Amino acid sequence: MFADFPFLSILTLLPLVGAIVVALIPRQKSELAKTVALGWSLVVLVLSVVMWIAFKTGGDRFQFHESYAWIPSWDARFTFAADGIALVMLMLIAILFPVVILASWHDVEQSKRSAPAYFALLLVFEFTMIGVFAAADVFLFYVFFEVMLIPMYFIIGSFGGQRRQYAAVKFFLYSLVGGLFMLAAVIGLWVVGGNTFDFGKLTEIAGSIDQNTARWLFLGFFVAFAIKAPFFPFHTWLPDAGGAAPAGAAALLVGVMDKVGTFGILRYCLPLFPEASRWFAPAALVLGVIGIIYAALLAVGQNDLKRLVSYTSIAHFGFIGIGIFAFTSQAGTGSVLYMVNHGLATGLLFIVVGMFVARRGSNLISDFGGAGKLVPVLAGVFFFAGLASLALPGTAPFISEFLVLIGTFTVHPAYAVVATGGIILAAAYVLWMVQRTTQGTLNPALTEVPEMRKDITLREKVVVAPLILLIILLGFYPKPVTDVINPAVQATMQDVGVQDPGPTAVVANERVAR
Repeated sequence: MFADFPFLSILTLLPLVGAIVVALIPRQKSELAKTVALGWSLVVLVLSVVMWIAFKTGGDRFQFHESYAWIPSWDARFTFAADGIALVMLMLIAILFPVVILASWHDVEQSKRSAPAYFALLLVFEFTMIGVFAAADVFLFYVFFEVMLIPMYFIIGSFGGQRRQYAAVKFFLYSLVGGLFMLAAVIGLWVVGGNTFDFGKLTEIAGSIDQNTARWLFLGFFVAFAIKAPFFPFHTWLPDAGGAAPAGAAALLVGVMDKVGTFGILRYCLPLFPEASRWFAPAALVLGVIGIIYAALLAVGQNDLKRLVSYTSIAHFGFIGIGIFAFTSQAGTGSVLYMVNHGLATGLLFIVVGMFVARRGSNLISDFGGAGKLVPVLAGVFFFAGLASLALPGTAPFISEFLVLIGTFTVHPAYAVVATGGIILAAAYVLWMVQRTTQGTLNPALTEVPEMRKDITLREKVVVAPLILLIILLGFYPKPVTDVINPAVQATMQDVGVQDPGPTAVVANERVAR
């Protein structure tokens, strides 16, 4: 029924058209601009759900394939296709954007800036995010990879909080430097790959690329993706950007945009440079483990709520990294599932933090204290979001974190054991954050802020409810998502030339003795 329907091209262009419509709405009609932006994002969500239903888990690895002429002399085309990894990320985008738009309903009014401009930028950002995950041409991917910096740069720089201009410039420069590494690698890949950017053709000749050349090309892509993710030690832009961005934009920054880095490693680094991926794996594992512990320790000492959540994300990306480079199907599936679950849990946490900040007018934990006595329901949602972030059993992140650790332990037990220490630290920084913000003695200054007496509103309930439901549902029944992810992960592992480990030597020896 949907075999020839151009899902991905329409899905990509819809937010761009919506952004143009919203941008043309006069500034004084802010309610209309917000309503149109929300409605447009819901249309994208509906189309994404239809595409999810149409996807065949037992079918071809890449589905919804489309290809249109672009630059014939370079063999660059507007080629779109989605495997299971891309599909779950597209679905995450479709879910988060209407939630963030609704959560940001009054943010721009408080800053006295243009609502149509802000919500148009959000839709442009959605356009670039969908494009980067849907692209199946290396050059098209690179274009979306670079263009997505522009809307987020203006969102942070024009609508952010204190030090927004510094954070926006730092974010842009870090990403631009990573993009330059990637551009050099893209050009090199075109030269050694037979003058084509077609992903399918490049994977066919991946094994014939000279070993040293492949390692350099891998490094060019990896540095760009490691900065975007961000992995240690390329992470320093995220706390500044996450701390300065509006809460909704920060939820998209860590919930969706950062996943471009880990997605890029899975989609491009591993299949195109299999030998180089195996050769760099030990270093990547070390960086992942360091990132988990280092970021968790820094999170414990933070007094800024948004910077604290940003540091927790760096630790979570360390788990995703070790899951990717463990090269087992369990760890790989766990990493992709972690990308989805982290987007839901950390997106919820950032949004709830934004609700507290909007009421108090401050990001600082020390300006709260006992806030749960004034806003008990909001404090309860905050506590739930924190528990999901630390991967409490029964929440979605627990499943993905468990898969990553058990899949890594089968081949690299030392890394898995050290990474497990990050779970203990996660409990420390999350519970300490909740304790200092909502529990304990009530800060007398809070009673003097009228907004702090307003508990969660109906609009805010509508914002958090779908994320809470998804976190609980995927915490107990992740099968609908893992069924989509598994075939793509297994195909990626085959591209790298690795297999899941068999029975351990101990078990084998016992059987021989018997």
